[in-house]
Amino acid sequence: MSAPSTDTVETEPTTPETAFPFDLTAMRRWLSEHETCSVGEHLTAQQIAGGRSNPTYSLTDGQHSWILRRPPMGHVLPTAHDMGREYRAMTALRNSAVPVPRTVGLCEDSTLLGAPFYVMEKLDGTTLRTAQDTGRLTPEQRASIADSMVDILVALHEIDPADVGLADWGRPQGYLERQLRRWKQQWEHSATAPRAEVDELCTRLAASLPESNHPGIVHGDFKIDNLMVDREDPTRILGLLDWEMSTLGDTLADVGILCSFWDQEGEFHNPITAGATALAGFPRREEIVQRYGEARGIDVADLDWYLVFADFKIAVILEGIHARYLQGHTDGEDVSDVGSMVGPLLDRALHRASHSSVPGLSGLRTNR
Repeated sequence: MSAPSTDTVETEPTTPETAFPFDLTAMRRWLSEHETCSVGEHLTAQQIAGGRSNPTYSLTDGQHSWILRRPPMGHVLPTAHDMGREYRAMTALRNSAVPVPRTVGLCEDSTLLGAPFYVMEKLDGTTLRTAQDTGRLTPEQRASIADSMVDILVALHEIDPADVGLADWGRPQGYLERQLRRWKQQWEHSATAPRAEVDELCTRLAASLPESNHPGIVHGDFKIDNLMVDREDPTRILGLLDWEMSTLGDTLADVGILCSFWDQEGEFHNPITAGATALAGFPRREEIVQRYGEARGIDVADLDWYLVFADFKIAVILEGIHARYLQGHTDGEDVSDVGSMVGPLLDRALHRASHSSVPGLSGLRTNR
């Protein structure tokens, strides 16, 4: 997962010296070798503003437009920011019920850019990243977007990975245990200050691991600002973006992430989405979960573990971004506020855990 999606259409002017730190002539040559259309002689680039994770650029030759994604500069945690993973997932799902951009090509050779990268089509849409964005919609439009989001998530989770060439995408068995171990290790690699609540959360999550009964393709970062919507009809979703953490695993993990980012009036707002769904028309979190469960025909009555883990995971990711910011390894991204987001998420995770009825997660353990 990254922080807020960088695949938006919002751009800011760039200069050859600082904004696009590689050879545009060589980039045009590479693009010509991979694109089916004819690429114009003059390629220009703009870095897309608003992201906090993977540097993302808009490319155009005046007639066609593309998006280029690469990993962040500086220290990158193992298995994070996997360009090949994003590329393969979207390529595999291109003709499925899940809307994704058309992929153009993947470059795993770091010679051209200094890092692996991939290029995809640039969708002519917009993202709903803030409460100001969603505030421009009618309550009916907000309700329709929420329904479409659930429909897309259900469609993704109902896909047989083998049908789209992703049978070897991951190992569903033991997924949650590996995820917990991975993000605990990520915290240890990234922590800029000690936090006792991290150890407590890891202990409780390990003591209450649920059984994974619903394996499938997991997006890993399913939230409203990772959707590109039509400019004229914002209820029409053009593409689901940001697939860097996709794998095969417990599909309810995506529901936990969605709920973590699903803000509601009168409650703590996730510091990333900051109230984007806490407006009239958007259903309550419980309604989202109920619609999802009914559409799949599965029991989703108790998601406490997934909710707590989602808050913890997002906090770890933000700590990693904050660490890179302190090291000076950011590229045109507004990340100065990321560090302040970590504490509130960890606090909410611990609060949710403490009020859960799940044995072990609440912290109530038998005496030994």
